[in-house]
Amino acid sequence: MNFLNGITLLLVYQLAGEIIVRLLGVPIPGPVLGMVMLFVTMMIRGRAPESVEQASTALLSHLSLLFVPAGVGMMTHFGRIADEWLPITLALLLSTVITMVATALIMQHTSRWFAKPARGQSDE
Repeated sequence: MNFLNGITLLLVYQLAGEIIVRLLGVPIPGPVLGMVMLFVTMMIRGRAPESVEQASTALLSHLSLLFVPAGVGMMTHFGRIADEWLPITLALLLSTVITMVATALIMQHTSRWFAKPARGQSDE
C-alpha cells in the first residue's frame, strides 16, 4: 500500500504541475514543474516520505523500460531521421561540446570560489 501512496503522490504533483502550466501558460513542461514543486516540498520537510522513496526506488529499478517508448518513436520516424541526419548530428555534436566547455568553466569558477586561501597569503 505504501508503494501505491507514493505513486499517487508523484502523480498528484505531476497533475498540479500540468494544471499550473496550462492555467498560467508557463513555457516549461508540467511534469518538470511538478518535480520542482515536489523537490521544494521535500526540502521544506527535510526528507522524502517513505512512500515516495519506495515508489521512486521501484521506478528507478525499471528505468530501462521507460526508454522503450522513445526507441519506438525513433523507429517510427526513422525515415525523417535518415533524411535529416546531418543537422541532427551537428546539433548533437555542437551541444555536447558547448555543454562540456560550460561545465569545465563553471567547475573552474566554483572551485576558485570555494577554495580556501593558503596560510600566510592575503586576499589581494
